[in-house]
Amino acid sequence: MKLDATDHRILAALRRDGRITKLKLAEEVHLSPAACWERLRRLEVGGVIKGYTAIIDLGAGEPRTTVIVEISLSSHQQADFRRFEEAIARESAIVACDATGGGIDYMLRVTVPDIDSYQRLIDRLLEQPIGIERYFSYVVTKSVPLGRSGD
Repeated sequence: MKLDATDHRILAALRRDGRITKLKLAEEVHLSPAACWERLRRLEVGGVIKGYTAIIDLGAGEPRTTVIVEISLSSHQQADFRRFEEAIARESAIVACDATGGGIDYMLRVTVPDIDSYQRLIDRLLEQPIGIERYFSYVVTKSVPLGRSGD
C-alpha cells in the first residue's frame, strides 16, 4: 500500500492520540469527515493500522516489578520454537516476547508483583520440557518515557 503525505498526517495524529474523534482527526489533517473516514478505513483494511490500544501503567494500582529476560533454547528446530512459544503464551505475567537473531533466541518482558513471584515463574518454566538452555534476568529499575510526538 502506497502512503501519501495525508496518510502520514493521519497516522501521526493517531500516534499522538489514539482516542481522537473522527471529526477532530479530519480537522487536524485538513480533510472532510467523509474523506478522512474513507482514508482511515483504507489504512485499517490495508493492515497499516493493526488496531488501537491503551497504554496502561501497571504500577499505578499497586507496586510491580518488571524483569527483562534473555532466553536461549537448547535446540533450534521449528517444533522447539513452537513448544516454547505456546508455553509462554499461557503465562499472563509475560507481557511481551520477541524472537531475536544472534546470541539469544527470545527477549521476554515480565511484569510481576515482586521478585519472589518472578522466581516462581522462572522455576515453573524451567520445570517444563520447553527447551530453555539458559536465561539471564535484568530487573528494570526505571522506565524512561521517550516523549516522541510529531512524527
